[in-house]
Amino acid sequence: MKLVIAEKPSVGRAIANVVGASNEKNGFVEGNGYIVTWCIGHLITPANPDDYDDIYKTWTYEQLPIIPDEWKYNILDGTKGQYDIIRKLMHNNDVDSVVCATDAGREGELIFRLVYNMAGCKKPIERLWTSSLEDSAIREGMDNLRSGRDYDNLYKAAMARQKADWIVGFNYTRLFSVLYGGTLNVGRVFTPTLSMIVDREMEITNFKKKQYFLAHIEVGGIDAVSDRFDIQAEADNVADNCKGEKAKIVSVIKENKKAAPPKLYDLTTLQREANKLFGFKAKDTLEYTQNLYEKKLVTYPRTDSRYLTDDMEKSARQVIEAIRGTIPFVPDSEFNPNIKPTMNSKKVSDHHAIIPTVEITKHDLDDIPESERKILFLIAARLLSATSSHYQYVSEKIIFECNGIQYTAKGTSVSDIGWKEFEEAMKKYVKASSEKEKDDDIAEQNLPEVNEGDVLEVSDSKVTEHFTKPPKRYTEDTLLSAMERAGSADMDDDVERKGIGTPATRAEVIERLVGNAYVIRDKKSLVPTDKGLMLITILPDTIKSAKLTADWENTLSLIAKGEYSYDDFMSGISNMVTELIGTYNGVSKDNSNIFSNNKVIGDCPNCGADMLLGKYGAYCSKKCGMKIGRIMNKDLTEAQYKSLLQGKRILVKGIESKKSGKPYDAYFTPEQVVDNTYKDKDGNEVYGKQFKYKMEFPQKAKKKNSN
Repeated sequence: MKLVIAEKPSVGRAIANVVGASNEKNGFVEGNGYIVTWCIGHLITPANPDDYDDIYKTWTYEQLPIIPDEWKYNILDGTKGQYDIIRKLMHNNDVDSVVCATDAGREGELIFRLVYNMAGCKKPIERLWTSSLEDSAIREGMDNLRSGRDYDNLYKAAMARQKADWIVGFNYTRLFSVLYGGTLNVGRVFTPTLSMIVDREMEITNFKKKQYFLAHIEVGGIDAVSDRFDIQAEADNVADNCKGEKAKIVSVIKENKKAAPPKLYDLTTLQREANKLFGFKAKDTLEYTQNLYEKKLVTYPRTDSRYLTDDMEKSARQVIEAIRGTIPFVPDSEFNPNIKPTMNSKKVSDHHAIIPTVEITKHDLDDIPESERKILFLIAARLLSATSSHYQYVSEKIIFECNGIQYTAKGTSVSDIGWKEFEEAMKKYVKASSEKEKDDDIAEQNLPEVNEGDVLEVSDSKVTEHFTKPPKRYTEDTLLSAMERAGSADMDDDVERKGIGTPATRAEVIERLVGNAYVIRDKKSLVPTDKGLMLITILPDTIKSAKLTADWENTLSLIAKGEYSYDDFMSGISNMVTELIGTYNGVSKDNSNIFSNNKVIGDCPNCGADMLLGKYGAYCSKKCGMKIGRIMNKDLTEAQYKSLLQGKRILVKGIESKKSGKPYDAYFTPEQVVDNTYKDKDGNEVYGKQFKYKMEFPQKAKKKNSN
């Protein structure tokens, strides 16, 4: 009998349905020679430093560096019951082999192997590797299971990532927190990303805008513009001199241009586009796409490839037909898809680009939540666009001359809308934002037919005032792009992976920056807080280096391919951390408490030390990791924080329902302190404690009190 272990219950049941296992049990399904069970995300997590020794419960410089000789792991409290079920099934005498059916990627491999190792299982491992949860894809994968040994290097890369994040995160966080008197989060991906946001803010702050002026003439209904003038009087003089005068056309330049269809979506480009068009946070886009994947409507989302494999032409055509027969915005125009440009097996690593599946024909799309439907439509439109014809247009530039000064007008006209037909139809259907920002001083306009040498009368003239613009703050769209490209300028073209973080984890890094009060969202912009600015100011360049972090990401990819030593990588991480701790062994008295001026509001429910109230929540002064933040995305008052620390119930008003979008009120009572370890799939890991709350609605609470 085979034991199949999926990553989530929904995926496990999809596999069970395909293999014919239909007998539902507690935490698994069995039948037809299979037992199918599931993790619930991560079940096992690396132990905290204080699990190794009680001395680590208090943070001191002398205890650093903390680098375990033998690594310890803990079973997460919230999922211990499911772990016990899996462990028991692994040791079932009827089970001959274990099938790893977690997500087909680095972190999915890690989730399975940690459970397998913790359970002490020795049975042979087989691997289900598929990019889709369609029945046909699962069936093909189950018919062609691979040896678990084929993925040993992938597991080593995952372990290297996790351990490197632990070593860097815990040691640097404790080092700089001790030196500067406050809880400071420092990590392998977290810190370089914050540094990019801070650097951009400093560019904006230090930018000195410069005033300039443009002279305009109106000729035959055309607005033509001069070059820049630094002095207004000069622009005024030029414009005045052309009033009532003649302007000669000295040049008419027409160019036939075309834009190739866009590539398919990987996760990062999908997140960027969803942020730009819909304002979705990167983490929300991943969640919506993951939900669509589990509903079998799209392929695996955590991919860094924008191509299909060379053998996918037939299936791509079937998906396109399904889209044309199902998705409501698709125009009725004749369409002969060109699949070839979207296929390149050499540019597909673990998974191909994200596309819909033919399962969309079996669903009522109106039953899908609106946010998920928007993502599905975005992915569908991109497949149609990517396999469509070039967008073709004519670019025109007319140059006038009046009194020795040249004025330019620009225009475009579309000759073949090509792939943009699908993109524009989708945007119109979902009412997506399609604002285009132009920095060019010369606006595009529809230009009439004119000829070189024509002389026309100037009907009007004017002068407009302008200022040079500072760089723009990062949005999630532009930050994701910057993370993807970070360090690439210093890398060879053939490196395995560029950038910092992975497609699956960049969104988590952004959320942690916001959650730990280093960055705030201002509409779509990401703005560093004073705390974020100060942190980057005091940290050494080594920790802030996007280039170094990008090098590590590439090395992890090489480990996964068996082209770099796991031991050498870990040795390098340990040596770097040890050396930096030895270098940064003290700061001036003036700087030793620059992060600690927050108000004491009560006792820490975890360790008894002072709880401090910061700008974005309450946290333990002794750095045991206890933190109280927002509840259901609602900020709390000082009085509410104090009540929670005293074990009292608080009323939180105006919580927005995820399903209906309508506000509601609820009571929250702290029941116990639980582990608050971030289950990051990349970036450093954060360990801490938080309250587990009992949630009650006002009506129920009132009824209960009246009895």
